Amino acid sequence: MPTFNAFLLTKPDDGEQSLAWTEVDEADLMDGDVTVEVSHSSLNFKDGLAMTGSSPVVRRWPMIPGIDFVGRVRESSHPDHPVGSTVVLNGWGVGETHLGGYAELARVPGDWLVALPDGISPAQSMAIGTAGYTAMLCVIALERHGVAPGDGPIIVTGAAGGVGSVATAILAKLGYQVIASTGRADTEGDYLRSLGATEIIDRAELSGKGRPMGKERWAGAVDSVGSFTLANVLAQTRYGGTVAACGLAQGMDLPGSVAPFILRGVTLAGVDSVMAPLARRQEAWARLATDLPLDLLDSLTATHPLADAPELAPQILAGTTRGRVVFTVA
Repeated sequence: MPTFNAFLLTKPDDGEQSLAWTEVDEADLMDGDVTVEVSHSSLNFKDGLAMTGSSPVVRRWPMIPGIDFVGRVRESSHPDHPVGSTVVLNGWGVGETHLGGYAELARVPGDWLVALPDGISPAQSMAIGTAGYTAMLCVIALERHGVAPGDGPIIVTGAAGGVGSVATAILAKLGYQVIASTGRADTEGDYLRSLGATEIIDRAELSGKGRPMGKERWAGAVDSVGSFTLANVLAQTRYGGTVAACGLAQGMDLPGSVAPFILRGVTLAGVDSVMAPLARRQEAWARLATDLPLDLLDSLTATHPLADAPELAPQILAGTTRGRVVFTVA
């Protein structure tokens, strides 16, 4: 029986999960009409949760983690993805309920895949990954709610992380003034300014309990943190502004008030990248090819062999990784 190598998470009914680099039978791949030879994957917050068992994101056992991958189509019966083409996958429960991208092979429904846009290399697509694709969805959400560069600054929380770094770079290129919120203002200030941030604030300003309404400071926001941080961002958003919320690194709760929505007409726009329909994904990837300064990707990206994934997973949960982590799969 043909086999391939992969990281495999297993969990006995009465024990803790374990992770091993092992051989997997190709017959064990799940249903799908496209089989991909994976060349690169990436490290996301959800991957860190899955690999460490810190949160029950994995809902099928055994599981190959990895919510992103890019590679060459080896077998296909899907009309949009011929053999030999290069495709990108983000989300769709891959790495949670469907075998993921930390492997030499992956099989998925072709409707989950996006053709790699011209001008973006496979490695760059994973430097973008789910984090960058989500950041682009957030920028599009701000635009659709009428937030323009001349309306005032945009705050990006978790700015040194994957979503935040890419969002900062995109917004700056589009002409927005970016305020970057980070827990590492003393060490990451130069890095964030190199991405286009014009002001750096310490996340401590936003991470504690605040007032229902504060001084109007920004026209919009990209928030990947949630909880008190999101509540304080909303409380300080200008009249008619929009906050695009896509993450919950601080928590799933929203300990705030309805006051910003009622008294200032603020919009809270939820951004989901996992189950976003194909047309929205294609729009985001097309925009990434033009609106993300690809020459900045090197400063956003650290490249590692896939073997380093178990070591790096706790680091992304601790917030000590910068920008994007790309894995080469061999």
